[in-house]
Amino acid sequence: MQTKSIVMSVIGGFIAILLLSVALGSFYTIGEGERGVQLRNGKVTGLAEPGLGFKIPFIESVTKISVQTFTVKYDKLQAYSRDQQPAGIRASVTFHVPPSEVLNVYTNFGDIDRMVERLINRQVPNQVENTFGKYTAISAVQDRAKFVTDVSNGVKNSIKGPVVIDSVQLENIDFSDAYEKSVEARMKAEVEVQTQKQNLDKEIVSAQIAVTQAQARADSQLAQAKAEALSITLKGEAEAGAIKKRSEALSSNSNLIELTRAERWNGVLPTTVVPGNATPFLSVGK
Repeated sequence: MQTKSIVMSVIGGFIAILLLSVALGSFYTIGEGERGVQLRNGKVTGLAEPGLGFKIPFIESVTKISVQTFTVKYDKLQAYSRDQQPAGIRASVTFHVPPSEVLNVYTNFGDIDRMVERLINRQVPNQVENTFGKYTAISAVQDRAKFVTDVSNGVKNSIKGPVVIDSVQLENIDFSDAYEKSVEARMKAEVEVQTQKQNLDKEIVSAQIAVTQAQARADSQLAQAKAEALSITLKGEAEAGAIKKRSEALSSNSNLIELTRAERWNGVLPTTVVPGNATPFLSVGK
């Protein structure tokens, strides 16, 4: 009797577990960042949207595929530049699966990890290496924006599948120590050349300023000398004109001569009388 009771308890527990499993397996939930692949006995029957859904236990199942954004990082992608300089390039690729492509992801790859392994991981190293080989080491650094754009375009064009490549970033280009030292030495030399050029330009400007100042002083002195010479010339011409006019006036008017003598008389009576002339000769002071 006790044995029968134990057996009934075990059977009852099994039935309870079975019923619980059936109850729990009859519904599912899909998050906003996911889509569900509906399966019936392993065959794809449809796409489940976000929210609560129901399914037949043990017959139907739902596999979730994320449609959120993912980023895959590549720490050291080895590549050679056009001038045979080796470099380790750190890159990252950001992508997402469109909701409309979820069934293709499941059908062709099974899940996102296998899709990344077969699609993205195979193409990124090749595109970085091929693109870097078109640049010299120095041009890859100086034209970094163009280099990144070329790599990004190469990756996007080479990946064909149920995925959208949002962006490709090149976070670092690590050259060999010997090359970096040579670049540093070249940069120092260029800085020194620029410094010398600036000093030379400064000296040239200073010399030009000195020449300009000297020319200005010379022009000023020349102008002053010309002004003085012109003043002397004009003064001499004025005096000569005055003398000429006075001479002409004296020669044409004898009374004016006498008047001039009278004006210049110093008040002393003349000591000399011209013979035959009744008018005394006035001694005109100088």
